[in-house]
Order: sequence, then structure tokens, then C-alpha cells
Amino acid sequence: MTTTLDRAAHRSTRPARGGFGRLLHAEWTKFRTVRGWVLTTIGSALVICLVGLLATAAVHERGGDAPGALPVGPGGEAVNDSFTFVHQPLAGDGTLTVSVSSLTGEGEGDDGGAGEGEASARGGEGGKGGRSVLAPWAKAGIIVKDSLEQGSSYASVMVTGAHGVRMQYDFTHDTAGLPGEVSPESPRLLRLRRSGDVITGYQSVDGDHWTEVGTARLPGLSRTPQVGLFVTSPSVAEPTGTGTGFSPAVATGTFDTVSLEGGWSAGTWLTGQVGRDAGTSGSYTRSTSSEAVASGGDFTLTGAGDIAPVVGGPAASGVRTVENFLVGAFAGLIMLVVVAASYITAEYRRGLIAVTLAAGPGRSRVLVAKALVMGSVAFAAGLASAAVTVPFGGARSSANGFPVLTVPTATELRVVVGTGLVLATTSVLALALGTVLRRSAVAITVVVVGMVLPYLLATAAVLPEGASDWLLKVTPAAGFALQQSVERYDQVVSVYSPATGYHPLAPWEGFAVLCAYTALAFGAAVALLRRRDV
Repeated sequence: MTTTLDRAAHRSTRPARGGFGRLLHAEWTKFRTVRGWVLTTIGSALVICLVGLLATAAVHERGGDAPGALPVGPGGEAVNDSFTFVHQPLAGDGTLTVSVSSLTGEGEGDDGGAGEGEASARGGEGGKGGRSVLAPWAKAGIIVKDSLEQGSSYASVMVTGAHGVRMQYDFTHDTAGLPGEVSPESPRLLRLRRSGDVITGYQSVDGDHWTEVGTARLPGLSRTPQVGLFVTSPSVAEPTGTGTGFSPAVATGTFDTVSLEGGWSAGTWLTGQVGRDAGTSGSYTRSTSSEAVASGGDFTLTGAGDIAPVVGGPAASGVRTVENFLVGAFAGLIMLVVVAASYITAEYRRGLIAVTLAAGPGRSRVLVAKALVMGSVAFAAGLASAAVTVPFGGARSSANGFPVLTVPTATELRVVVGTGLVLATTSVLALALGTVLRRSAVAITVVVVGMVLPYLLATAAVLPEGASDWLLKVTPAAGFALQQSVERYDQVVSVYSPATGYHPLAPWEGFAVLCAYTALAFGAAVALLRRRDV
């Protein structure tokens, strides 16, 4: 390798005078002539692919507890879409109005076991073997839904267990209305008005004064959507001895003063269950877990499930995410860091750096050219491997009985491209540190300790959650946020921590932290390269 490097340096530096373009070509020639660098770069891409595919090798033995494929929402994300529904198809435009006078809940266990740490300790009468507990995001309200198919477009206005009135549509959109709980003494009147593909939600406390909660545009909404009343309840998140657990629960809502106006006229109300509880309510089997009782013009609905994106928790049990297919990126990254550090330190070790700098049009330009070559090579390796691993890993997981958490195409593209960007930026960081430290082993150790180790410590649940969040905010490991595919939603209760795959910073914010470290290291490398003797 020494002879190859010596010859490559001689050939590539000789014609370099003549501008940055020639210098860039010379550095590329130098890189591709050293067989060890080329093979290691190719090997990094292969390792990412192989490790990612090996992670999907397990086969799920299908049975009664086999995870089912999750429905997909209008935006391409995996969703929960399960609720008790009293509905009828209504053609054209019109208005549905209802009063919600009660929302109560019931969960596993007995009332004697209820503690102060529960999310909500109010609710119904407990029932046989159950306890009174209401999930903060239990929902009772009215909805306009494109069809009874799970994942279809919808708009709804509702009361919730602990978050007041909300208007939500197409799973990811949420707007707050009036705060407070509902009761027979303090009901909430809700209204949905359809005009073409625009749905507007309203709220009132007396039926005389109405305020708008929000507006949703549902492109392609059927002329005859399903319109009606619904109730649903996710599991209740509660503290346990080892963290946060989820207790199955159901909710019961009481509706009265149901009226249709405008182009809508009442027909026969149908009762049914959209989907199933999708894992959100576990195995709790209350005798009336899904039912609707009509009395005159009033309705009492009981249901479990949720209408929300899947972000983790019980609903994602046995489901794989895009990140699962990229676990090999760590091994590939370390291999590229070795190449990047050696790309500059080998010249120091063999005394060739003086030749390179003498032949180049400027010392800083030499380092920029090296960074462009190394960054481009690492980006290509990361992009190619992720572009192969993500779709093949998903297909293999599905074939082996493990559903994959669907994400929008834009998110999947960001993860794939982001893998290349993280590898490229980290390689430039290693190159800069190699320039500063002049020792490849030291530079490699600094990158691994500063980037890979913090990520492993944060995600291995060996540190308190606050410490894990801190590591992924202030170290270069924040850059891995660019690979996160599952978003956090305030209206979905889950365990949002590094141990469950959530970064404390948004994807591009985390990547900006990595870029900042790289920029500082590169600036220091340029300054030292200009000042000191070679």
C-alpha cells in the first residue's frame, strides 16, 4: 500500500497546477488508485446492506397473536383507525350537530388499585372486574369519513378525556378548541358542516353562540361519505417499576340532540365497528367493549381503539420500522471514518504531504478538494446501500410475517438520503480531525467516542432519560436524527425516548449539530494546515 500511495501521490500532484478543477481531479485519482481505500469504501456499503438484511432474517410463526398489517392514512403513514361508529351515508352538503353530555372510561383491574399517578381517575361506574379510568385522549364526537375502510380520509370534532374539544382530520392534524371536561351540567355542543371537500368544525356551550374550531380540506372526498357519532379510547399510559406501561381501556360517550340540517336529512342510523382496536387496548375484554344503545334520539356509545398515527407503544408491537433496516450503518460509518482519517494521515506518515501542498494552488484548497472527494464517496456509499436496504428489508420483513411501519414517501426519501449525508459529514469530520491530530488512530477514536458511543449509550437505556436526551442534543450523535422515520405527535401518547427510537431534536436540527462540529473541526484543520510546517 505504501508503494501504491507513493506512486499515486506523484502522478496526481504533478499536473495539479492549473486550478481547483485539476486539484480535485488529482485528489480523486489519488483516492481511487489506493486499492485499500476503494475496497474499504465498497465494503462499507456491502456491510450496511448485509447487516440490515440479516436483521430481517427472523420469521414470525403466524398464529393468533401474529401482528397484522397496519392501515395506511391519506398521507402514507401507518395509522390506528378503530372506533365504534353510529353512521349513515349522506349525499352532498349539510350539517350534523350533537350535544355530548358525558365521557367516561373503564380499564383493567379494580377501583381499589387506582393510584394518584394515573392519567385520569375519573370515569364510569367501573363495571365487572374493571376500574374507573379515562384515557386523556379518549374521544367522543362526530365525524365525516370518506368510507368505512380503515385509513380513509376523515374530519372530526370531538371532546377528549383531558384535552378539551379538538378538531382532527386525516390522522396527523389536530386543533385545540374549548378546554375542560364534559358533564350533564356542562355539555359540549359540536357541529360539522360540509361544503364540497371542505369540512368546518364548530363548538358551543349553550347552542346559541358558536365558535369555529378549525377547517379541513379533504381532496377527493366522496359525494356520499359516512357521517355520524363515534367513540374510541387508546390504552392508558401509567408508570410502572421499569418505566411506562399501557393499560387497556374503553370509553363511553353520551350523545343527545342529534340533528341533521341543510342538504342532509336523517335516514336509518347504522351501528358498527370500524377496524379493530389495533393493539391500542391490549387484551381487555369488557363485556360491552364495543356497543351503541339508542334511546329515543339519544345514543350511548362504548368503544376502544384510536384514530391517530402509529408512533409506537402497544399499536406497534411486533412491527418493524425503517430504522431497523439501517442498523448496519454504524459499521459502515466506522469503516468510512478509517478511510477518511487515513486519506490525510497517510501523507503525513509517508512524508508526502509536502509534495501535495507544493503542487496544489493553496493549502486550504487541498483540504477542500480532499473533503469533496471523501464526502462524495461516502455519500454515494451511504445512499446506495440505504436505497437497497430499505425497500428490500421492508419486503423481506413482510414476507417473514412482520409488518413494516409505513411512512410517507418523503420521509423514506429523507431517511435514505440522510444516511448518505450522515456518512459523508462524519467522513469529512474524520478527515479534519486527521489533519489536526496527524494520527489516524487518534482521529478515529475521537470520532467513535464523540459520535457512535453517545448514540449507543443513549439508545441502550443504560442512562436516565434526561442524560440520554442531553447526549443526543450536544454531541455529534445528534446527526443520527436524520435517520428517524417515525414522528412524534402531541395527540398520541407513547414512550418518546431515545431507547424507543426517538431523538430529542428534529431530523434537520440534529443534522445541523453534526454539521456544526464538522465545520469547527474543518476550520481548525484549515488554520493549522496554513500555519504549521509539514
